[in-house]
Amino acid sequence: MKYMVRPGQVSYGEAIGILLLENFAPFIPGDTANATTYRYPVRFERVPGLSVERIFNHDLGMYDAVKQAAGELKREGVRAITGDCGFMAVYQQRLADELDLPVFLSSLLQIPFMSLLVGSRKTIGVVTANSKALIPDVFSWAGVAPDLQARLRVKGLEDDQHFVDAIIDEKGVLDSELVERAVVERAVALQRENPQLGAILLECSVLPPYGAAVQEATGLPVFDYVTMIDYVHDTVVKRRFEGSM
Repeated sequence: MKYMVRPGQVSYGEAIGILLLENFAPFIPGDTANATTYRYPVRFERVPGLSVERIFNHDLGMYDAVKQAAGELKREGVRAITGDCGFMAVYQQRLADELDLPVFLSSLLQIPFMSLLVGSRKTIGVVTANSKALIPDVFSWAGVAPDLQARLRVKGLEDDQHFVDAIIDEKGVLDSELVERAVVERAVALQRENPQLGAILLECSVLPPYGAAVQEATGLPVFDYVTMIDYVHDTVVKRRFEGSM
């Protein structure tokens, strides 16, 4: 087999590029920003200046910085680009239009698929880092139509002090047991308050480590950033099958 060099590229094999907020928190295994989360290599690129505060305020003025960072990932050979915050939905459509590469910045992009999975009579739960910032426009930017938004039930973590200290205020310490407890409490509350709940999405990129605990507590399908990234990876890096008949 012959291989051809890609001009300007000095490393290979990282199919998924991940744009990172400037968020200085401990990112544990399972987190989108921890490389050991994945069964395949990924490539990270920080977006300078894109803070938690700015993304929660839907700062469209950061688009050029996002595009520049995405362009760097593209030059380094990734096949698709995601992000590490569901609120990056604000940049989704424009970047997909302009980059000429598959773009899937927000975990919220999974909601239309989830709705088809559970049927039109079911509601969908969303556990988010900040329910106050998760306004209808954010869902719209992620391709979630108004009629589907009416079926969403949202719980936020902005009132959990440890989560705020660790992730939003970046105080440097994360107790995973405390965060897991808070996430499970909100998921269970969603199910208790909405008997027709069909599935749960963990919006925030720090929440995939707690997906198993949420599923054990609710018995529901649980989607998160990693389910989406794994799915897209397997569309851009197909494997050949071996076996017997």
